[in-house]
Amino acid sequence: MKLYMTPGSCSTGIHILLEELEQVFEVYLVNLLAGDNRRPEYLAMNPNGTIPTLVTPDGSPLTDWQSIAWWLGKRFAKGKFLPGNEGDRELCQWVMDMAGKKIHGDGFPRIFVTDAYTRDEGRKSMIHRQGEKIVQVGFEEVPPKLEGRKYVLGEQPCIADFALFYVEFWADRTGIALPQPLHAHYQRMLRRPAVRQVLSEEGYGSMFR
Repeated sequence: MKLYMTPGSCSTGIHILLEELEQVFEVYLVNLLAGDNRRPEYLAMNPNGTIPTLVTPDGSPLTDWQSIAWWLGKRFAKGKFLPGNEGDRELCQWVMDMAGKKIHGDGFPRIFVTDAYTRDEGRKSMIHRQGEKIVQVGFEEVPPKLEGRKYVLGEQPCIADFALFYVEFWADRTGIALPQPLHAHYQRMLRRPAVRQVLSEEGYGSMFR
């Protein structure tokens, strides 16, 4: 397998999942600031120009976070990281949608790439605050769904926990406070060996010193 990723991005969640599954894969770094994701060779593989992209052993590219996570879970996890019933599947999907579509898709871009929303210097702080509010509201909606569980579905993580982790990681890096249950979830994930390994490999090893 080949993983096309950017350190510290949403692809970190897939990187961690691959390590948790003890899979062998090649890493190809995509420099978003340099426009690597807009190069013809990358667009030929992923027309959306997004990350991550996972090229499977038969050469087929998977080009969105959830598709990659579900595929890895079905192919390699033997049920370990996948929901076991319809109710769990719905919750798993809801958390991934909340993390990937609302918190990531609607909230954090207003914080990370404010210029994409306005060139008016006077409006940038407002856009930034809007992003923070969307992120905070999204995070607040998650704890009631967890009902005191350690992870999304119980005592062990599922694929949704890796989606939740990367937006928790962004919150940590940008100074956005997490609700207590999610702060505890984030700290729990940080203690996992695969998480520590991946963050160290991606340049965040100082977090553990």
